[in-house]
Amino acid sequence: MDSIISTLAIILLIVIAIFLVVTNIRIVPQARAFVVERLGAYHATWQVGLHIKIPLIDKIARKVSLKEHVIDFPPQPVITKDNVTMEIDTVIYFQITDPKLYAYGVENPMGAIENLSATTLRNIIGDLELDQSLTSREHINTKIRLVLDEATDPWGIKINRVEVKNILPPKDIQQAMEKQMRAEREKREAILRAEGEKTAAILIAEGNKQSVILTAEANKESVILAAEAKREAQIREAEGQSEAILLVQRATADGIKMLVESDPTQQVIALKSLDAFTAAADGKATKIIIPSQIQGLAGLATSLTELIKGEGKE
Repeated sequence: MDSIISTLAIILLIVIAIFLVVTNIRIVPQARAFVVERLGAYHATWQVGLHIKIPLIDKIARKVSLKEHVIDFPPQPVITKDNVTMEIDTVIYFQITDPKLYAYGVENPMGAIENLSATTLRNIIGDLELDQSLTSREHINTKIRLVLDEATDPWGIKINRVEVKNILPPKDIQQAMEKQMRAEREKREAILRAEGEKTAAILIAEGNKQSVILTAEANKESVILAAEAKREAQIREAEGQSEAILLVQRATADGIKMLVESDPTQQVIALKSLDAFTAAADGKATKIIIPSQIQGLAGLATSLTELIKGEGKE
């Protein structure tokens, strides 16, 4: 009987031991870390993998996610340098780099980051005017990130990015800004319209100028061509007259040459002279100079005529 009880006790102890071992096996998943305390003090940080916790001695104090976290803080009222109150809400992207510091560095990390970002944002916006605040988002993001990253480093937190989500000025300021933007757009539109009309006028003037220049050049070319045609006509007319005179002179020379080659008698020469005289005395000339040879020839002709008439009477 005692042996049975001993066996049962041993089996029970084995079962209890197995149960304790199984229930104290811990598997740390990816992108997670466990902060383990032993007898109330920090002992180790378990990374990804299989771990065994000592029962009643070890305790998992905190399970930390190593993924990047995003916190969207509600709008914070801030006052600009020119005393304009507006609301700005920010989005912060952070990641836990040291689980131990995150677990023991600050009591409420998210609340601490929110309050720190709100005070930092007020300090930054307090040095900027309204227009600068609306156009300096990148500057505000960078400055907040640098301040938060430095402050949260002892807490095991890395601030990756800070984004200003919305900037909401008062309604009267928004209406004034809308009117100003509308006036600016109308001004730009008027300027663009005036520049377009100016450009169009310049182009029209340039076109008219080019048209006048082309017309003048065409007229000039026409005048030049007409002058060249007239000169060419005159040259050809002169050449024609020259050719005609040359032909006449050549014909006269040929006639004289033929006359010389025929060896004419004195009587033939006298008759030719008489023919020339007859052509000269065609009634158009008012004064006629008769050579002495022609006068003698005329007297000879008259004497011959009278002699023939006398012989006829007898």
